[in-house]
Amino acid sequence: AFICLFPFYVLTINATRAHSAIQKGFSFLPGKSLLPNLRKLLANDNLPVLSAMFNSFFIAICTAAFTTYFSALTAYAIHTYEFKIKKVAMSFILMIMMVPTQVSALGFIRQMNTMGLTDSFIPLIIPAIAAPVVFFFMLQYMEGALPIEVVEAARIDGSGEYKTFNRIVLPIIKPAISVQAIFAFVTSWNNYFTPNLLLESKGKKTLPILIAQLRSADFMKFDMGQVYILIAISIIPVIIVYLFFSKYIVQGVALGSVKG
Repeated sequence: AFICLFPFYVLTINATRAHSAIQKGFSFLPGKSLLPNLRKLLANDNLPVLSAMFNSFFIAICTAAFTTYFSALTAYAIHTYEFKIKKVAMSFILMIMMVPTQVSALGFIRQMNTMGLTDSFIPLIIPAIAAPVVFFFMLQYMEGALPIEVVEAARIDGSGEYKTFNRIVLPIIKPAISVQAIFAFVTSWNNYFTPNLLLESKGKKTLPILIAQLRSADFMKFDMGQVYILIAISIIPVIIVYLFFSKYIVQGVALGSVKG
């Protein structure tokens, strides 16, 4: 526990210290520069922290919602329908898991340029619908938690597929949805690679991009106090998410492993 929490302790301490104090070495005691560091950070015109935080929240929330819903919908189709290329389709989806984002990044950026979607949030949200990892987890969960008989009974009663999925299936797989929504939110919140390639306007940049910009600033303008306070601001939402929803993570993973 100490090893896991010590980096957060160092981050918290250094966020309260001035740049000159940080350069002198590590201290176990907090400083008195928390508010000055925060004021300087918010007053920096080159770092729109508030808009970057809003952008990160917007992208992460939309990504989590779309990823979990459409991955669950895809898993539902694979789980409940029987068709000739079912195994081929599932194998193809799972093969995509083996392809790193960096491999397809060049082609993706060129395609976005052709479509005029650079410097937009759309390429950061819509492609998240195709999430093989989330699909695989949802499918594994459904195989143990969603009996086919439940779906067939709903069909006999005259329920349409979308109505069955939205009103019957989603409540059953709520633990799995909670887990994957949390993971998708955190992954999107911490994403630096793709937003850095696509976003150009200062008002559309996300927090990870600002952290990288501040960290790579000119030596004469470099301020470690601001770097630490910005990192602290960026991880607060992640900590809150894990603290408030940790029980759902444990329940979802445990149920998925047992039932799957």
